[in-house]
Amino acid sequence: MKKKSVIREWVESIIVAFILAMFIRTFVVQAFKIPTGSMRPTLLEGDLILVNKFIYGAKIPFINLNLPALRQPKRGEVIVFIYPENPKKDFIKRLIGLPGETVKIKNGTVYINDTPLLDPVFNQRYYYNRGNFAQEDQKIKIPEDNFFVLGDNSASSQDSRYWGSVPYKNLLGRAILIYWPPQRIRIIK
Repeated sequence: MKKKSVIREWVESIIVAFILAMFIRTFVVQAFKIPTGSMRPTLLEGDLILVNKFIYGAKIPFINLNLPALRQPKRGEVIVFIYPENPKKDFIKRLIGLPGETVKIKNGTVYINDTPLLDPVFNQRYYYNRGNFAQEDQKIKIPEDNFFVLGDNSASSQDSRYWGSVPYKNLLGRAILIYWPPQRIRIIK
């Protein structure tokens, strides 16, 4: 029996590791770095996070299809998506409104179908009336297969108030964990 050379074994191991890493990054979990303060205090500039890509149905590269989703996105989740105005950018925001609902911001409070969001995730923040999609008392109807998203730092966030809803096909995944810096390691809520 002929023995493989040490170099060939190393090359094969590296190729297998690379393929496995690309599979995991494409379909399971991906790391992202937070570039701005639009999600303060939940996420800070420079935080490194992990995003669950299979929960909403990971995208299959090159063929514009998604794997089946485990479940639909839920209000309050922090999601990563392809920015609707520039497909080369990924954004991260909190999901506020679901398909078919109406969203209104009044006196800093978000209303869904004329009911204020009272969960502490939402009511401990002041949401400003800024942009074309968040004038005082303006109701925005979210189209089917779309979501309304807001940054936790409403004063410094470009979000659905400015460019409208996010199509389901743009969702990349749910932010699940801050893994760097060490003093900020935590589950994202």
